[in-house]
Amino acid sequence: MGTAAIGIDIGGTGIKGALVDVDTGGLLSERIKMPTPKGGRPNDIVQTVLEVIGKVPQLREGAPVGVCFPAVVQHGRTMSAANVSDEWIGLEAEKLFEEGIGRDITFVNDADAAGYAESQFGAGKGRPGFTILTTLGTGIGSALIYEGLLVPNAELGHLALDGHEDYEKVASYAAMEREGLSWKQWAKRLQKYYAHLEMLFSPDLFIVGGGVSKHYQEFFPLLDLKTEIVPAAFRNNAGILGCAALAAHAAGTRRRREAEHAVEATN
Repeated sequence: MGTAAIGIDIGGTGIKGALVDVDTGGLLSERIKMPTPKGGRPNDIVQTVLEVIGKVPQLREGAPVGVCFPAVVQHGRTMSAANVSDEWIGLEAEKLFEEGIGRDITFVNDADAAGYAESQFGAGKGRPGFTILTTLGTGIGSALIYEGLLVPNAELGHLALDGHEDYEKVASYAAMEREGLSWKQWAKRLQKYYAHLEMLFSPDLFIVGGGVSKHYQEFFPLLDLKTEIVPAAFRNNAGILGCAALAAHAAGTRRRREAEHAVEATN
């Protein structure tokens, strides 16, 4: 068994958690899921997260905890809020969770967690260069990974494109369903989106996540891109795996720094 960490994935409808083997990306426990409290207010969500952690079997005390959240996260603050209360905007959310849970956490954006999971354990594992993950769902989430390193808070769903100030409103899977678009009609919008990302970033790989990614054979062949595009390996567990792996990485970095400081103090 490798290093274990707890991953907690907070969404607008559900809060999920599990113990993760961060060397393999496998789950070491059953995935616990509880509904997100109505209104998505901060104290209510913190309490539910605490309940989820209480149901996750911990193989040792002090296992690192990662929490991912549907918001831009800067220095522990949630700078936006998707499908949760606007009370989160500008809130010192990481501090709030740490006080409620009673331990340090690693706190990240949910798409960033999913992208990191894919780079470490999934469709991007072992792939060199620059990878862009997009999640097609209610909106378009995104994550940038270069040589296994995460570049946080890429909000590429909100690009102004083709006369639209926020392109995810017309290119997300929710837009396809809302407007009753065929796969071909939707693919035309995706073509403009991914071609624009190619122009901006020249990536080596696109990974597409979200629930619709299981139907990738319906729309991938309709896209004409220079960049290889593949479906994500993880859907429901991506956030859990990614934030747990990031928490374990942060904990390892802290331990190394503490050891270095201890050696310096003895010299």
